[in-house]
Amino acid sequence: MKFTLSWLKDHLDTDASLDAITETLTKIGLEVEGVDDPAAKLRGFTIAHVIEAKQHPNADRLRVCMVDTGNGEPPLQVVCGAPNARTGMKSVFSPPGTYIPGKDITIGKGVIRGVESAGMLCSAAELQLSEDHDGIIDLPEDAPLGVSYIDWLGTADPVIEINLTPNRPDCTSVHGIARDLAAAGLGKLKASAVIGSVEPKGIKGEFPCPVQVKLDFTENHKNLCPSFTLRLVKGVKNGPSPAWMQQRLKAIGLRPISALVDITNYMTFDRGRPLHVFDADKVKGNLVVRRASNGETVLALDGRSYALDEAMVVIADDNGVESIAGIMGGEASGCDENTVNVLIESALWDPLNIAQTGRKLGIITDARYRFERGVDPAFNIPGCEMATKVVIDICGGTPSSLVIEGEIPEDSKVIDFPWSETKRLTGLGVHPVEQKIILQTLGFHVSGTGDKVKVAPPSWRPDVEGKADLVEEVIRIIGLEKVTPEPLPAQKSVNGPVLTLLQKRTRAAKRLLAARGMMEAVTWTFISEKQALLFGRSAAMLPALKLSNPIAADLSDMRPSLLPGLLMAAQRNADRGMGDVALFEVGQIFRGDGENDQKIAAAAIRRGTARAQGTGRHWSDSAGTVDVFDAKADVMALLAGLGVSMAGLQVVSGGPAWLHPGRSGILQFGPQNPIGCFGELHPRILKELDIKGPLVAVEILLDAIPAPKMRPTKMKPKLEMSEFQALTRDFAFVVDQSVKADDLIRAARASDKAMVSDVSLFDVYEGKGVEPGKKSLAIEVTLQPKEKTLTDAEIDAIAQKLITEVTKKTGAVLRG
Repeated sequence: MKFTLSWLKDHLDTDASLDAITETLTKIGLEVEGVDDPAAKLRGFTIAHVIEAKQHPNADRLRVCMVDTGNGEPPLQVVCGAPNARTGMKSVFSPPGTYIPGKDITIGKGVIRGVESAGMLCSAAELQLSEDHDGIIDLPEDAPLGVSYIDWLGTADPVIEINLTPNRPDCTSVHGIARDLAAAGLGKLKASAVIGSVEPKGIKGEFPCPVQVKLDFTENHKNLCPSFTLRLVKGVKNGPSPAWMQQRLKAIGLRPISALVDITNYMTFDRGRPLHVFDADKVKGNLVVRRASNGETVLALDGRSYALDEAMVVIADDNGVESIAGIMGGEASGCDENTVNVLIESALWDPLNIAQTGRKLGIITDARYRFERGVDPAFNIPGCEMATKVVIDICGGTPSSLVIEGEIPEDSKVIDFPWSETKRLTGLGVHPVEQKIILQTLGFHVSGTGDKVKVAPPSWRPDVEGKADLVEEVIRIIGLEKVTPEPLPAQKSVNGPVLTLLQKRTRAAKRLLAARGMMEAVTWTFISEKQALLFGRSAAMLPALKLSNPIAADLSDMRPSLLPGLLMAAQRNADRGMGDVALFEVGQIFRGDGENDQKIAAAAIRRGTARAQGTGRHWSDSAGTVDVFDAKADVMALLAGLGVSMAGLQVVSGGPAWLHPGRSGILQFGPQNPIGCFGELHPRILKELDIKGPLVAVEILLDAIPAPKMRPTKMKPKLEMSEFQALTRDFAFVVDQSVKADDLIRAARASDKAMVSDVSLFDVYEGKGVEPGKKSLAIEVTLQPKEKTLTDAEIDAIAQKLITEVTKKTGAVLRG
């Protein structure tokens, strides 16, 4: 929102400086983004006297001027190319080192066609005061020599720009901003109209308006246009708008067009009341406010044609659509220099419908900006009256009576407000009388006495809903800097953990995977339908997780897994010569549209020779490409780093359909609690995605991992450090080919849970000395005594117990 200082003072009677105004604006929540002060920018330009101007010896179009700057020093020589430079004139001089805004240069001393020049005589265009660049500024003889030109001119008008939050529609107008400043004690709010006269209470119509209006909506959709006001003004002259209005519009970045259009733009910024003017002679029949029909089009004032649908509201006549309601008028009924009869429209529109229509059509206008935030409904008819008066004052004409359709919505919102609420929410004690004055100055109606009153928000404050909003109004005017920070009472101090278990695991997973030599990737949350089906999405679930408006055809579905994005990223790297990559990602996946179907997963892939030890290309790295055991090592290291107890973890062969059936595994804590999978990618998946392997992948659900037990259990016993030395024993068992190594390890652990602290597999052998259909599994068992050093007999007893348990559970035979 932009406005000039003089514009603000049309509404605010104040002697405050520009700095005080900008400081107060930010203080009360209307953050100042910038101030463009021409006086500060043009301070170095002074009034000078051209003592002599003679022809340049080496250029026909240049003159050499001797300039008295009025600072008591000898005259300066300036080469000037202006045709009006002459002896005896007074003009505007810029000394060397001055920045010229119109040319975006800093002037310095120089030599022009062999003649020295120290400074510059300036045109109005070079000072960005107008578009006149035909000659240097010609000042009257009584202009004071040596004085700052901009100070003498007295027309420098600073432009202030504030950053409005969406909940402050009342401050999309200069009048609303002045109201807030008045409440902050920076002056008194004026009740002036846009041209400085008394605000009109009503314009008497000289004749009935010949154009009628119909609001064509069902009972349930009257909110689309609750009220519509129209008036005809005959005999107007649509020439240029007054210079003061043009200057203000230019200052805020608007291009003056014509008096009628400029008036509506001025009203939009001055009072936050967007209006529209129709050329009445181009309107056929009466006006109908209705929903558009699918396929209807309108050529708008921006010269573009827009296709409409039935969700949009339009103003139409017998010719068809004349305006996109609340957003932009149509070119067919637009005003031009030949307009003599004009229809002035002031209406209320549904904010949500305006926002949706503007977003669909891609139109951003000042009217849309205000309507989608909510304009003052009570100012609908007065806004039309005010616009009528300005049109008559500037363009002349005779007004008709008003046509008013619909009703202004009544807002009966009343808030029960205890004065103590301000102290309770902010800790700042503000006297009830001071609170009441602030609220009333802001336009709130306060009734009642005692400790609790009733407060009715004004019509221009739709954002105020409850007691906390009223406290906010009081405190922002009082000053947030007066709220002193105080520590919480000791008994209310918060000493609990800041992060949840899932948040801790998410952060830890990223660190752990990065520590294993992987690079973090952030891929799209959306994937193609084909990829979703390949990675576990059922056809029945497709519609629920498909985007209604995807940004690209291959980003149409919410991802059920992190792997598609990582796989495509790995292939893109391979296409560019970086085939050996290890990538990971921790993020959201979507298994369904239910409340608990959004999960946090950690996934990783390795491609080519990117094994955990290195890239595979260095002599110190192990040879070969990645395989299922690299994936298993990654997932086991990740789970161990997350503090997951391995005692209850089961590794089941096989995996989901996108993994190789014989080179993959499922991780679970019992059949009902799978937490993830690992393995090599299925060749069919690689072919479907046009990806080249070898590739291995890991994916676990962080929120499916059981939370650690707070008390010691069999799965997670109490941590005890023994003072006795551990010892190891090796065992080799011959088992059937079908027996899983994990089953044998689990049986060995279960043989004596008090004494066996660890079991690990270190050898698998098939061949000479082992029967066909059999294999040899060698394990290392760690025994950890806790009470005393074990004797040989006790060690032998534990070993025999272990052999018996393994034989019973797996059918193994101790290898001789």
